[in-house]
Amino acid sequence: MDLKSLYTDMLLQESNNKANMRDLESPTYKELGHNPSCGDEITLQLEMDGEIIKDASFAGVGCAISRASTSMMIDLIKGKNIHEAKDLTEKFIGMIKKEVPVDDDLIDALGDAVVLENVSNMPARVKCAVLAWHTLGNIIDKNYK
Repeated sequence: MDLKSLYTDMLLQESNNKANMRDLESPTYKELGHNPSCGDEITLQLEMDGEIIKDASFAGVGCAISRASTSMMIDLIKGKNIHEAKDLTEKFIGMIKKEVPVDDDLIDALGDAVVLENVSNMPARVKCAVLAWHTLGNIIDKNYK
């Protein structure tokens, strides 16, 4: 399977992943994220246990890139502490902005989300890919110092 096919398959699989697209019963935090250029709008929900992200989900509408990126992010942050989640957010956004090189350490940290690296070559889609990550960053910045 070539890289383009892998990207397409993962994007479709993650964008249709209903496991992360739901409302949490009792979220600790809810944050709206909106991308006016594409129309993506998500509400990211986190259930915390102290500084540990016990569960996470999202609801809303968005393009395949936005939904896939959000689902991949949720899979990554569940069970992580808030500082680890912030670090992952910075790494992902840095990768998309081409400020962080894709190497073995980044691949280990971001897992499947690294497949979205090529979105950086599509300026109109960058905001789609980073929407959930910025929304998570907003939750962290507002609630944890």
